[in-house]
Amino acid sequence: MLQDQINDFIKNNGFCEHTLKLIDEYINRILNGRENIDRFNIQEHAGFCCAGAPLIGAYIVCSYARTSLESGDDATKSKRCPTNWEIDAKQEKLVQRWSEAKNLWFPNSEKLLTSSFGEMIAQGAEAKVYYKAGDTSVVKERTSIYATLGKAFEAIVLHNTLFPETQMNVIGFTRDSDGLFRTILTQPYVSCQRLATKEEIDNMTAAKGFHDNYNGKGVNFIGDRLYLEDMHPANVFIDTISRQPICIDCIVKFISKE
Repeated sequence: MLQDQINDFIKNNGFCEHTLKLIDEYINRILNGRENIDRFNIQEHAGFCCAGAPLIGAYIVCSYARTSLESGDDATKSKRCPTNWEIDAKQEKLVQRWSEAKNLWFPNSEKLLTSSFGEMIAQGAEAKVYYKAGDTSVVKERTSIYATLGKAFEAIVLHNTLFPETQMNVIGFTRDSDGLFRTILTQPYVSCQRLATKEEIDNMTAAKGFHDNYNGKGVNFIGDRLYLEDMHPANVFIDTISRQPICIDCIVKFISKE
């Protein structure tokens, strides 16, 4: 399996030229439909591909980081259950090293984004948003509010699966002035007529197979496979053109604790 070869080369050689080529090959096989990630179903695989090659490569590296910790110490070969903190720290470290080798790491990104994409127009707990009047997309620096970086990447995949009208496309990675690891992505600009009502959000999520789980003041929903959280009106707009509710951001997780 190609992931196993990649794991061996990262372990023994770091991100050498051959390792980078193996990761690129795996990315291309995924984009061309010749490889799947077991974690994702068919629809989620499409959302994975839509997120872009940088996200796919980073997710491959995250998979290695987790596997290497779970395999335990080489001397004893004993498996263990690493903490989320350990997994997250190693994933951030290795994704930064890989993205630096691939010229996908952007130091001083806030200055770069402001000069290239316009001023920062919004900032929340999860994202800083940059926009230039007349552009069809916004650019976001998205930090992880998930247990691990890998789960934050999964959330982007799942968002693309559920909300293709506001598809996220990853273009790089950085750390902000506070040292937080951030994913840089583009997303279609939505012209907001008004914020969605609770009833409109309920109807939209119901059409996608979710129901209110009555936990979190009506902003959390559950389906057969996924959780939706933080579905409050500031994250769901009524689009000026379609007059339909559009989710621009939310928290998406697998129900499985794996």
